[in-house]
Amino acid sequence: MQTDTQYSSPDTPLSPTPQSPIERPSPLRNVFFGTEGLRAGWSILLFVALFAAFLFLANFITHKIHPPTHHTSPDHTIPFFFMFLNEAVPLLGVGIVTWIMSKVERRPVGVYGLGGTRKLPHFIAGLAWGIICLTPFILILWKAGFLVFDNRLLFGSDILRYGAQWLAMFFAVGLLEEYFTRGYLQYTLTRGLAGLFRWAFKTPHGNVLAFWTSAVIFSTLFGLVHSSNPGESPIGLVTAGIASMMFCLVLWRTGSLWWAIGFHTTWDWGQSFLYGVADSGIMVQHHLLATHPVGKPLLSGGTTGPEGSIVILPILILIVLVILFTLPRTHSGYTRLLDCPIEP
Repeated sequence: MQTDTQYSSPDTPLSPTPQSPIERPSPLRNVFFGTEGLRAGWSILLFVALFAAFLFLANFITHKIHPPTHHTSPDHTIPFFFMFLNEAVPLLGVGIVTWIMSKVERRPVGVYGLGGTRKLPHFIAGLAWGIICLTPFILILWKAGFLVFDNRLLFGSDILRYGAQWLAMFFAVGLLEEYFTRGYLQYTLTRGLAGLFRWAFKTPHGNVLAFWTSAVIFSTLFGLVHSSNPGESPIGLVTAGIASMMFCLVLWRTGSLWWAIGFHTTWDWGQSFLYGVADSGIMVQHHLLATHPVGKPLLSGGTTGPEGSIVILPILILIVLVILFTLPRTHSGYTRLLDCPIEP
């Protein structure tokens, strides 16, 4: 039977098979995307744009529901409700925008500082060390005559009620400030700088250089942002910047923000509620003890509070030693997060 199939002999040369052309990304795509997905610069711009849009919308809704009024009392303290709203709204925005960016970049949201397997132990340890490190600082100022305790303002159940209220408030403060400055933004800037340093300097230590470069940048901004606080001073701004660098050290060693959030919470709570001193120039209502500074602001802290005193220097050294000796760096540090692959 004859068919249409033709057989070639071994000596018959085969016709070349067409090969599909190799698809190269367009130059325009290279501008926006690299080997790790959306380039870091565009990611940061998108994050900032989304966060600004959220704050604009939240501010618009808030003003429609409740027109703005004066939020400080005659004694220049700030009420709880206003402070909590002022922290909770941007905190919600940071959480939503970070989650959106994690989907855009196809990365687990936990790599931006709130993941890890030791979240609760780190948080509890940070809570404890915040009070442990603050208390000797207050005692030094008191014994040296730079701080005077006037009287107690709360009694009975009010101590527990307002103490718990302000603890929740300063947890929101700590979570917002740590997650906003040392969460997505620091991770993404570090990612971008690491690639730049590896390309420019041909170094295998690009991640290390990038992390600490971004740490210096955001710590400087963190200090400068506090200049808007009433009663803040140059020493207080420097202290805030150094504290930010210390929290970056925690992040580098553990890959997590939870220790820093805990420390931030009780350090602010201890100053504002427990000891009744100004915290970066801010006084709150319904605190346990009434105090006032005495002497030169360089030593007493003046209107800034204890953070404006040069006496804080040995306390800062103590905190660094606590971090180095209680949080040894392991394989789960920040480098592991930077090497996290993009999800399919």
